[in-house]
Amino acid sequence: MWQRIKTAIILILIVGVALFASDTPILFVPLLAVGVTIAAHEWTKLMPRWRYPALFVVMVLALTLLTLLFTSTWVFWWIASVIIWLMALAWVTQFPDKTNWYGKKLSLMGLIILTAAITAMFYLWQLSPWWLMYVFILVWCADSGAYFVGRKLGRRKMAPNVSPNKSMEGLAGGLITGLLVVLGISIFKLHLTGLTLISFMVLSGVTILASVLGDLFESMLKRRAKVKDSGTILPGHGGVLDRIDSLLAATPIFALGFWCLQQLGLIML
Repeated sequence: MWQRIKTAIILILIVGVALFASDTPILFVPLLAVGVTIAAHEWTKLMPRWRYPALFVVMVLALTLLTLLFTSTWVFWWIASVIIWLMALAWVTQFPDKTNWYGKKLSLMGLIILTAAITAMFYLWQLSPWWLMYVFILVWCADSGAYFVGRKLGRRKMAPNVSPNKSMEGLAGGLITGLLVVLGISIFKLHLTGLTLISFMVLSGVTILASVLGDLFESMLKRRAKVKDSGTILPGHGGVLDRIDSLLAATPIFALGFWCLQQLGLIML
């Protein structure tokens, strides 16, 4: 437990400095590059045996960095990611009876998921580091609420073949916890009202549900690949994918929804 806490503290310090120490991307982009490189490497361990895993890592890193330069393509990646996550919802509910998604197509899925998540993080950071931190806090609070409520009241399993410890009661507890945080921030910090408040609450609620799906999807991948953790680089936590699985789904969905609210004039920065 102490090792887990020490690793978490170090991660928080590194991410905090990268987010807030400079207005330029001089610290944040290298952190994203390192993170996506490690995550891509771990993704290859969850795929069926592939001849050139290093090629996949290079492709993900190169495509991600290239995509960061072309802001006009970001929405495309987020939409493509949403489509994959909608399909993943069906895969999770059908596991282990149907696993035809497990194959070489995972390389393309990983390419889209990782690129969409990194561009979404960079987009939110460009708006303000606090917007990206908002998504982090939202996911962490919802996850904590789900853990404690599920531990005390959990009865009905949410996806027993994928993650036996997750319950519907925990999901409800996490959603309520997260939305209480959203409500507080929306009213007292952002001063949102009317349709803007409702739209932002709905987007945040969908983001919480997406984070749960991201967690379940990675758990399903690990079960299919017969591995306990995606990696060992984070002592006490496993791999990078084990730490960001929820964010892989949450960040592009929040970014896409936030972008839509901006286009509709409901969010003014």
